[in-house]
Amino acid sequence: MRTSPSLRRKLMSAAAVSAALLSVGTASVAVAQDAPADSAAVPAALTEAAPGVQAERLIVGYKSGAAEATSNRAAEADAAAKDADFQRRLGTGAALVDLGTDAGKAEVADAVAEFKADPQVAYVVPDRLNKPQADPNDTEYAKQWDLYETTAGMNVPGAWTTSTGTGVTVAVIDTGYVAHSDLAANIVAGYDFISDTAVSVDGDGRDSNPADPGDYYAANACGAGIPASTSSWHGTHVAGTIAAVTNNNKGVAGIAYGAKISPLRVLGKCGGYDSDIIDAITWASGGSVSGVPANTNVAKVINMSLGGDGACTSATQTAINNAVSRGTTVVVAAGNDNENVSGHSPGNCNNIISVAATNRSGAKASYSNYGSLVDISAPGGQTSTGTANGILSTLNSGASTPASESYAYYQGTSMATPHIAGLVALVKSANPALTPAQIETAIKNNARPLPGACSGGCGAGLADAAKTVAAVSGGGTTTGTTFSSTTAVAIPDNGSAIESPITVSGRSGNAPSTLQVGVDITHTYRGDLVIGLVAPDGTVYSLKTASSDSADDIRTTYTVNASSETANGTWKLRVQDTAAQDTGTLNSWKLTF
Repeated sequence: MRTSPSLRRKLMSAAAVSAALLSVGTASVAVAQDAPADSAAVPAALTEAAPGVQAERLIVGYKSGAAEATSNRAAEADAAAKDADFQRRLGTGAALVDLGTDAGKAEVADAVAEFKADPQVAYVVPDRLNKPQADPNDTEYAKQWDLYETTAGMNVPGAWTTSTGTGVTVAVIDTGYVAHSDLAANIVAGYDFISDTAVSVDGDGRDSNPADPGDYYAANACGAGIPASTSSWHGTHVAGTIAAVTNNNKGVAGIAYGAKISPLRVLGKCGGYDSDIIDAITWASGGSVSGVPANTNVAKVINMSLGGDGACTSATQTAINNAVSRGTTVVVAAGNDNENVSGHSPGNCNNIISVAATNRSGAKASYSNYGSLVDISAPGGQTSTGTANGILSTLNSGASTPASESYAYYQGTSMATPHIAGLVALVKSANPALTPAQIETAIKNNARPLPGACSGGCGAGLADAAKTVAAVSGGGTTTGTTFSSTTAVAIPDNGSAIESPITVSGRSGNAPSTLQVGVDITHTYRGDLVIGLVAPDGTVYSLKTASSDSADDIRTTYTVNASSETANGTWKLRVQDTAAQDTGTLNSWKLTF
């Protein structure tokens, strides 16, 4: 980190420059140009270390014959003259120079423009930040179009460089779990909540063993005219989509493969009762259930790929509300009836993320429910257009009771829902402070339009994992909507703080986690200044503290995680000069959402 190149530039004596000249004979030392190229014309590719991340270092290649090409002292003097620090010589002969962690977009652009205008410089490029981007080595990964395909995939691999769900437990409230080696390492203790032995099939009521014995039934066993069905191993398929072990040279990859799965068994022969589901929701989120031991694996995400007909009951809604109040996000399937979700519970409950299903072309899957209560869409597959167009995940080959482990393609909003539960785990791991409401907003705000058609309402669009995780991690882009103030306000010397207001309106929900605060201040000693952003509710976000930085002016953009604040309202920039002898003016400032 530099201490203050600007100060060194002001104090650098003629003797220092002469010493540099003497060290290289008669060769010349390139110095800052009086009229550098227009920094506004410098493209982002030359100023960013990664998309949306300003470079802190530049790689400068000097022309053959230039003193700076071979002399470290000459390169150091040139960097200092351009407000940078020479760090070291690279193997190619280029110089690595540091701009400092406080360099804003305009300052980086100025530095690049100055180097580019120097006739001794052959090239100047940012020292870019690279991350591992290798696909997982799971043998069936190529079949998981839902994770990576450009058209209708959920852009999951791009999120893995930032988050894999580590530290988050996802409760899968479903049929339980049948042992599978591609999932076992990510399974933690759950519970069997089925109290009716006719439904449980395992011969007893509630206990600590959530193993899935199979949910097969004979014709007419679940109602007149209902045909026989083999065991679905439904909960295991859902769990594999969320957190199958990844990079193990086997099987499939899980969306949040760093997360853990707590299987809670509520569905057995012919389905499951609301009462058991309500207790599972309560227990999963850390609530107390009579007769059930305390949960040692409290989940921050609940996946419910289940549902029935009718309105959301007060009993179920209460359980959901309580879970959310404890900080758990509840993700629910919209249903597979090709009807409005308003008639299907719990996909029509409040305080949840209701998920519709899309097919491989990015259109609403033919079976998926829809409507204004749907929050988001995710890949659910459609095997009617080809088996491989379904969602591949972990399963068991047993027709009734467990046999050998396997993999299979399924379709349904049941398959779409774990895509979103997995994404919630990635988001929660990347930014643990986010509330369920903030997580839902982030997923919606960063969705992309459905590539295909949807009539009736498919929520905010197709979820985009990479974009959502980047946004909550501070690496995302804003929507580009800007509110600004151009009213100049004088900053008194060593006086009281001044405030400049901006009224934001027409926004929905909370501010982004990457709110951009652009500041233009002229001041003769910027180290004196303390700057804060005041949210509409009075919360103050510190942008800059006082320091010994003697450079002039502040023209930069700060990034603030304001995702806990309502976007609409009056925001204020607060600026105070905390030391004597220097004055300045807040010329303008802006908020970019």
